[in-house]
Amino acid sequence: MSILLTNCCICSNYFNLTCTATCTSTSIPPIIKHHQRPPIRLSLLRSSSSTPSGMDSNVGQSLYPLHRCKTIHLVRHAQGIHNVEGEKDHDAYLSEELFDAHVTPLGWKQVANLKNHVEACGLSKKIELVIVSPLLRTMQTAVGVFGGEAYVDGIDAPPLMVANAGKSSHPAISSLNCSPFIAVELCREHLGLHPCDRRRSISEYKPIFPAIDFSLIESDADILWKPDTREKDEELARRGMKFLDWLWTRPEKEIAVVTHSGFLIHALSAFGNDCHLSIKSEICKPFNNCELRSVVIVDRGMIGSDSSTTNYPGKIPSGPDLPNDFAKQKHPGI
Repeated sequence: MSILLTNCCICSNYFNLTCTATCTSTSIPPIIKHHQRPPIRLSLLRSSSSTPSGMDSNVGQSLYPLHRCKTIHLVRHAQGIHNVEGEKDHDAYLSEELFDAHVTPLGWKQVANLKNHVEACGLSKKIELVIVSPLLRTMQTAVGVFGGEAYVDGIDAPPLMVANAGKSSHPAISSLNCSPFIAVELCREHLGLHPCDRRRSISEYKPIFPAIDFSLIESDADILWKPDTREKDEELARRGMKFLDWLWTRPEKEIAVVTHSGFLIHALSAFGNDCHLSIKSEICKPFNNCELRSVVIVDRGMIGSDSSTTNYPGKIPSGPDLPNDFAKQKHPGI
């Protein structure tokens, strides 16, 4: 794949798309534990095979050091009960009956299909970490796709999900031979107004998802969701930038993120502005339920300190060079 760097950066100055060393945002409250750090310069890498006429000559192939890149596998959750009802009547999103919406039977079929895909293409063996939004439908999707086989009592490891979690009628899922799972609030859906996007308390989730790590979530209750106010699109976009900023602090190089349609649309909308229009469209188009897209993000600001594990300096061995055949012919006496 040829690669293309976008000009935009990850910073709270979302609509300006111009990163400065001091840009900060105070409008979004901190919702995960992480240390303070300057804004980082990240870009998405996407494919571009040629430079169309009329476009900048920088649009085309590009090179970047591998150790300054991360591969991110973005997944929207499987069909939830709110998707079904909301397509019939948009006002249904206001219904308390859809609180913390769970995956539908059709959604579980989508999960099984995606699991088959990630195993067939070898992706399941490459992923080092699974990050998931702490809502029922995303956690069901995440453990169903990236988790182990059916859980059997007596296995010396807690299950990722117990049987019948969230009205699923689904067997328990094992955590054996799986990557770690971490719940992160920054990648939640639009906050507020819609009960389907309000989470349960963490103490309710832990017994049904025993092997998911909830330690990064500070509040047991959902204090972010408001009953009378919906998070604005630009606020969600800034939150998406903060999530990618945090993501870069992780040591893993290949990460799956299971999240929501709105979060993905607004987090990715800052990218691709210097790409071919088809690439911009590919980056920003809406996600289907249980759709997976893989992207690469790079650190262009020298923020990361990782050294390459594959580069080799090519040092010359000590001692005199051995004569070659050409030198012997030209200088017979050596």
